[in-house]
Amino acid sequence: MEISYNQNKAELGKMLFFDPRLSKSGWLSCNSCHNLAMGGDDNRPSSIGHQWQIGPINSPTVLNARFNVAQFWDGRAKDLQEQAGGPIANPKEMASNHQLAIKILQSIPDYQTKFEKVYGDKDISINEVTDAIAEFEKTLITPASRFDQWLLGDDSQLTLQEKEGYHLFKEKGCVACHNGVGVGGNSYQKFGVVKPYDKDKNSLGRYNVTKKEEDKYVFKVPLLRNIELTAPYFHDGSVWSLNEAVSLMADYQLGIKLTDNETNKIVAFLKTLTGKQPEITYPVLPPENIHTPRPSIN
Repeated sequence: MEISYNQNKAELGKMLFFDPRLSKSGWLSCNSCHNLAMGGDDNRPSSIGHQWQIGPINSPTVLNARFNVAQFWDGRAKDLQEQAGGPIANPKEMASNHQLAIKILQSIPDYQTKFEKVYGDKDISINEVTDAIAEFEKTLITPASRFDQWLLGDDSQLTLQEKEGYHLFKEKGCVACHNGVGVGGNSYQKFGVVKPYDKDKNSLGRYNVTKKEEDKYVFKVPLLRNIELTAPYFHDGSVWSLNEAVSLMADYQLGIKLTDNETNKIVAFLKTLTGKQPEITYPVLPPENIHTPRPSIN
């Protein structure tokens, strides 16, 4: 799970990730919904945005998001950079717009200097802002899980129950969708393969992007790394228990009923996927000045 990135660009992106002035209210930052102290999400069924508006879908973790085939549950953003620009201008999220965000950053001399250092020009663009945020997000990986260490040959890392859970994870068919370096995130799947998912009939998934009938209720398969940290589960955030989530997945996706013992073993295995969390030093943000546009709660 080695990565390469531009350190100066990532440091600038970290400041932007934590800067609430990119929101209309001056209160919400990327970290508000993707809290790096809480598994990279906000541990809510759906996030709270501008004027306490409740979003329509569960906020996925930003940890290991670089391993996703695309971003958002419906895959409408092709990569991290394209995703980073969405919440800034979404009226239910940060509720600003790209022009205002740039005007705010451009009014702050320290930001001008930092952008010039990274991009060679004091004139800041939204493309540079999203590029820097994406570069920082690329650093947010969680290596060295117990499962990783076991795969590398340290047999003491997993208990017998966890090993049996991994065997069941493969034997029952979970691995068909949850595979690869992120243990998911690299494909799309209909939620309700065997029988219709009845908890949420309003979220249409990939259909909103492709307008193809066969893409209704199709979502990006979520990453399972750090899954014990990211409750509640599913796109609608309807399930808080990892045991219940595993049981429901087996029922709706595979058409099988797991015993309590089987579920416990699979959950035990899933908890071995929790890796080393990023150690983030909270950035000191450059101060605004008399020329900086003021926040608004309206």
